[in-house]
Amino acid sequence: MSLGEIADAVGFHKSTISRELRRNLSGTRYRGSTAQQLAEARACEGRHKQAKLAVNTRLRAEVERRLGNNDSPEQIANRLRLDFPEDPEMRVSHETIYTSIYVQGRGALRKDLAGHLRTGRAVRKPRAQRRAAKSDGGSPLRNVVSISERPPEVEDRAVPGHWEGDLIMGSGNTSAIGTLVERATGFVVLLHLPGDHTAVTMQTAICEQMARLPETLRQTLTWDRGSEMTNHAQIAAATGLVIYFADPGSPWQRGSTENTNGLLRQYFPKGSDLSLWGPGFLEQVALQMNNRPRKRLDWRTPAEALDALLSEHDKPPGVALTG
Repeated sequence: MSLGEIADAVGFHKSTISRELRRNLSGTRYRGSTAQQLAEARACEGRHKQAKLAVNTRLRAEVERRLGNNDSPEQIANRLRLDFPEDPEMRVSHETIYTSIYVQGRGALRKDLAGHLRTGRAVRKPRAQRRAAKSDGGSPLRNVVSISERPPEVEDRAVPGHWEGDLIMGSGNTSAIGTLVERATGFVVLLHLPGDHTAVTMQTAICEQMARLPETLRQTLTWDRGSEMTNHAQIAAATGLVIYFADPGSPWQRGSTENTNGLLRQYFPKGSDLSLWGPGFLEQVALQMNNRPRKRLDWRTPAEALDALLSEHDKPPGVALTG
């Protein structure tokens, strides 16, 4: 039988069958009894091998420090390769980090560090399904420009200055924090919304934050069709932004903010009162977010990526950058 036929018969993917054969062939033949003996020997060897984080105290201290800064295991594993390129002892997989936190008997890391993971769980669980997007077809906005009219440069993330915005809501939808995410780099700006999140409050917050940015970073803004953006025309006139709106009930059209808001829930849990946090704390959270390595940036941080893009954008033709 072919690998595909065997895979269908036993209910596994054919790549799993292929790996099983490569590991356990005896000469040119595969025998189940021999494969079982080899598997048991490998498992025994693994049980007697000390965990890397248990024996390498320098690596363990570095991993614990980064977990304490709310970096994820995947971010830590990949960023270590960038920060210690000549030191093979400073390498660890993200699964080893998870195992050292969660698996009884293999825990080289402090258990309290589980609270710094994005989920905050004391035990590891499968990823939950995303909740279905809700329709917001009753939007009061007028004269909006659809996301379908955004220029191609917004989609390819090659040029800085294109933002996505949203709200994260507090308990009973009575408090909120505004989020602005730069599409090319994932750079985050948080909007303090004291008292309410009405159109006037939102207009003031966006205009104040955009005034702090250079003109090259004020190109476009994409939002959903919530009533907080009723004054979008005034915001556009004051900031120079071209504002686009996603289709109703289509959160995937603003993937940058959807992802970022999920990360921010580590700092601002659902059901909490978001009015308790002042602008100083929001700036601290944004600073930490902007200095966390990101997979899509090849494990650079949003702050590093934005600095590089701005340097390239402002560089005169034929002039090499130094630094």
